Amino acid sequence: MGGAEPAAVPEVAELNALSAEAFVAAVAPLFEGATNFVRRLAEARPFESDARLFAAAHELAISMPEEERVALVEAHPRIGADVETVSAVSRDEQGYDEESEEDLETARAYEELAMLNEIYERQFGFRYVVFVAGRPKAEIVPLLEHALRNDRDAELRRALDETIDIAADRLARQRELETVPEEPAE
Repeated sequence: MGGAEPAAVPEVAELNALSAEAFVAAVAPLFEGATNFVRRLAEARPFESDARLFAAAHELAISMPEEERVALVEAHPRIGADVETVSAVSRDEQGYDEESEEDLETARAYEELAMLNEIYERQFGFRYVVFVAGRPKAEIVPLLEHALRNDRDAELRRALDETIDIAADRLARQRELETVPEEPAE
């Protein structure tokens, strides 16, 4: 993946007026490019607000056939994936730029995450997704260990909720950046 930051997502009124293809192009980066899911979301329009868009996304995500629910979760990169394979927004959220390769705790966390991701994916049949929100990898390890004790249905529901919450946070952060007043010229 990698690459530049996604383009700004239009306000909800404009999203409602877009063609289905344009809606998918605008919204898919929030969901790591899960275009099949976003196409379904386009069919659920119109939305009264960003909050309603994500409420509809939650409803849609849990109502889809299992194969499509898993595909939505699988659109996200592994926690601790090679930095070259993740989107710019995931790289920022997972804190790659703040990490030091020489930090032993971080190096150990990457090793543990690689092993735990493998176990998790074998056990559940889909990738572990969690709303990282800038937390260091070492803080994610116990969350992943705990998730291994859940049953598959509960874990898939949790992963879907996290996937939608990540997308909602991405849009909220983008909207905040768009409305930050500019500094007055001196």
